[in-house]
Amino acid sequence: MDHTMKVRELTYQNRKGRIAMMSTPLNLYGIFDYSQKMWPEKWIITRTREGTHRYQYREFGSRVKKLSSALKSLGVKPQDRVATVAWNNFRHLEAYYAIPLMGAVLHTVNLRLSSDHLLYIINHAQDQVLLIDEELLPILEPIQDKLPTVQHLIVMGEHPDLSKTPMAVWAYEDLLADAVPMNYDPDLPENTPLGMCYTSATTGNPKGVVYSHRGIVLHAMAMGLANTSAISEQDRVLPVVPMFHANAWGLPFSSIWFGADIVLPGPAPTSEDLVRLMSQEQVSVAAGVPTVWFGVAKVLEEHPTPLSLRMVLCGGSAAPPALIQTFEKTFHIPFAHAYGMTETSPLATFSRLKSTLADLGEDDQLAIRSTQGLLVPGLFMRLTSNNREVPWDAHSMGELWLKGPWVADEYYHDARTPDSFENGWLKTGDVATISPEGYVRLVDRTKDLVKSGGEWISSVDLENAIMAHPDVFEAAVIGVPHPKWDERPLAFVVAKDNRKLHKADILALLAENFPKWWLPDDVIFLREIPKSSVGKFLKRALREQYHHYLSESSQEPADG
Repeated sequence: MDHTMKVRELTYQNRKGRIAMMSTPLNLYGIFDYSQKMWPEKWIITRTREGTHRYQYREFGSRVKKLSSALKSLGVKPQDRVATVAWNNFRHLEAYYAIPLMGAVLHTVNLRLSSDHLLYIINHAQDQVLLIDEELLPILEPIQDKLPTVQHLIVMGEHPDLSKTPMAVWAYEDLLADAVPMNYDPDLPENTPLGMCYTSATTGNPKGVVYSHRGIVLHAMAMGLANTSAISEQDRVLPVVPMFHANAWGLPFSSIWFGADIVLPGPAPTSEDLVRLMSQEQVSVAAGVPTVWFGVAKVLEEHPTPLSLRMVLCGGSAAPPALIQTFEKTFHIPFAHAYGMTETSPLATFSRLKSTLADLGEDDQLAIRSTQGLLVPGLFMRLTSNNREVPWDAHSMGELWLKGPWVADEYYHDARTPDSFENGWLKTGDVATISPEGYVRLVDRTKDLVKSGGEWISSVDLENAIMAHPDVFEAAVIGVPHPKWDERPLAFVVAKDNRKLHKADILALLAENFPKWWLPDDVIFLREIPKSSVGKFLKRALREQYHHYLSESSQEPADG
């Protein structure tokens, strides 16, 4: 029987009712409707400059419907892009739902980008409406007369000053006050674009990633699995990760769907703000990049504070084993390591210890739990090197490729798509190994590996070892050009408080675990390591500043 005949036979059987199933679309309406009916009494809590804002899901739902209606009155149509420039707060959360539920596309704009990149992504996405927190209006000043597609600016705040911009401007709360709640289409096609986010490129302009309703729903479902974060209605979830970065790791969707109280950190939270918020609101799950948890650990060491956390969720870049140990041994807080990218919505792997490995020693367990973890159900992965698959033996290295229902298959209107996508696979640019048990360990980004004398050195392995030193707060390692060895590693170290550290201390520590030719040619002490807009170490800035650091040197790495 050929394919056409099989389809006809299945269609006939469906009509007879023997194997028929409902073709209910997987869209954001399903999440929103369920949460409104099941969890109307749950809370959304936001730290503000003035104090704390609180309201329940039922009021959230009413305001979401009014925002959709208000946007429609301004001419927003299905498929139109509506941008947000905002901190993690309740109005931003309302936009997360109101924009996609009316069939428009939520474009979360990274408020920490340069003016040039802000200008590029708003114009490239052709945003028609822009919602912005009042205190962030100054970042628009350099570009506000260069945004031809933006027809309306909506300022979010209690009583915003609308005289600060010459654009067509509206007060968010005034629009909602005059709006009649919108009724949504429950059958919104699941492949309709829900949102988009731009990811930083190594060179050139940011690259746009578009998310479908179907992909976001399946990703939210994956966040609730017992093998991942197991978000449930018993939780109070604090997304420290910005809502302008990779959908805040999907937490605004999974938390609402599963009925968790949501605690939003508001504008520019400090480490002290986060500890205070987690304590006062009895947060059970908090998510952020490693630099967030370095800062929180420092506060907890100086001012021990009882917390109710059942899990710290860490992603964005590799978490050093020493950081995991600090939280679990010193603070008795479970620490979960995950991995993903803007292109993967973002969750791709999650590190949990298999029950079959529970008899391993403590050091071996830590080594496994500090990997990026196991592939999340629903996705596929492989390692490739020189166009061949690499075995899962924990030693062979290759580039990690991913595919699945919440993984992008192209960049939005971008000629760089073929560089990162091939035959349905996303080429992540991350060099990794995979153990026979399936644990992914990132060795490095392809651009961050140090190639010295034809051999590879992992900057991540060196960084993790340096950060195990009790007096080290942060560390980064980069490769810089060398006249003989092509590249050599340089280490950058930030000491805790005013503690005294010397180059010899760091090199002696590394010599215990690495061959001599792996050791950095120099150790440079800084007050702070530069960071990207989402809190990752900005190695590109270090490489630019120290590009010529070893160019006049004839120093040779010692034989290993």
